Amino acid sequence: MSAHVERTTDQRDLRAARLAPGAVTLAEAVRAISAVAHEGRSADIALQAAEMRSDRAAVRAITLGTLRWYLRLAPALAVVVDREADAMPPLLRALLIAAAHQIEYSRGAPEVSVHLAVDATRALGLARASGFVNAVLRRFVRERTTLFAAVDVDVAVRSAHPAWFDARLAAAWRERHAAILAANNEHPPMVLRLAPGTTREKYLQELAVVGREGWMLDGFPEAIVLAQSAPVTSLPGFAEGRVSVQDAGAQLAALLLDAHVGDRVLDACAAPGGKSAHIWQRAPGMDLLAVDDDAARLALVRATFERIGADPERARTRVADLAGGESFAAGEMFDRILVDAPCSATGVIRRHPDIKLLRRAEDVGRFAILQRRILERCFARLAPGGRLVYVTCSVMPEENDAVVREFLVTTPTARILPAGIELPPQAIARDPGIQLLPAPGRTGTDGFYYACIGRDDVS
Repeated sequence: MSAHVERTTDQRDLRAARLAPGAVTLAEAVRAISAVAHEGRSADIALQAAEMRSDRAAVRAITLGTLRWYLRLAPALAVVVDREADAMPPLLRALLIAAAHQIEYSRGAPEVSVHLAVDATRALGLARASGFVNAVLRRFVRERTTLFAAVDVDVAVRSAHPAWFDARLAAAWRERHAAILAANNEHPPMVLRLAPGTTREKYLQELAVVGREGWMLDGFPEAIVLAQSAPVTSLPGFAEGRVSVQDAGAQLAALLLDAHVGDRVLDACAAPGGKSAHIWQRAPGMDLLAVDDDAARLALVRATFERIGADPERARTRVADLAGGESFAAGEMFDRILVDAPCSATGVIRRHPDIKLLRRAEDVGRFAILQRRILERCFARLAPGGRLVYVTCSVMPEENDAVVREFLVTTPTARILPAGIELPPQAIARDPGIQLLPAPGRTGTDGFYYACIGRDDVS
């Protein structure tokens, strides 16, 4: 390291040492929030810079909490800020909203949150705005009850969702509209999936030995919900592949696919690999090909295969763009195909609150076109008598039953197959397929849509 770099690092450390405890953590979260809100990055990417920090859990909590309530906080703050939002530097706006989140939703004293925000201006290179930040936030503390009362008359604002999403959700799921909004704002539970060979009763005992509590989820035979999230390295059997982290709603994919030893199986759009691992573990010895168009994300699938001890000769990966040109050799057919289609991800907002800021109304239609294309190309590779499971993590009918209905109309050889399993009580019958919707409380899952499609025996 050069002397100049050493001096610069030392100076930065000295400046940070003079800040109030927590101000640097807040500043790091603000950088991530700004990257999402003003640069369009996903929260996962924006938080990578904090991955090696000792306070990374706190940075993540502030970031995701602020993004979860951003669309309620921003309009409330706008009343007390004497300038247009676009006229403020992105980091300054993100700092005010992050501080407002800490004031309204954290357990700390509001005055402490104001003090940390003022100190964070120096960590962010915004020291000249410290007086402005102090004045705005102190007024927000005094008037926030009135400020929120004014903006909360709008359901979308009160629940911190985009107006377009709230309107479409109400139209599609009127009776469940309020419950979905509430579920999206809950802290998501950590859900585990057990590999065959370990019963849920036995694993709950193993958790108790290491001081962790969980419960079984009715209708999902391999799922355990943890009372509190935990590092995966602390979970009994994780390193050996006996347990994986996977929402209960996602666990239906492998059950509905019903692959057997000897089957040729394609997992399309497979990254990061949770469903691929589940498919393999239910029937080791199949010929499984996991495909994704992102080589970096496909590496996560390979790492998961290694963790669960999958045979690398039979559990393979391939980089391929299923929406683009030809991706398979002529005549390459599969007995089972999982089409985990790219989608709006509106069913997993509780886990990815950045979706509220990143997704746009027009995205739904664009995804539907892409989904139809991938479904058609994958179905062309389904062997006669085979089974294809189409899945999204969306709650928008345009991406789900509407896509499948249109596909069935234009594909004479395709037909809907029965689920073949006992469906969980949360499943809602659609025409065609089934829908899981986010719901608050202990029995809620993420939002998923599933349709099982068969190919008639034709020559």
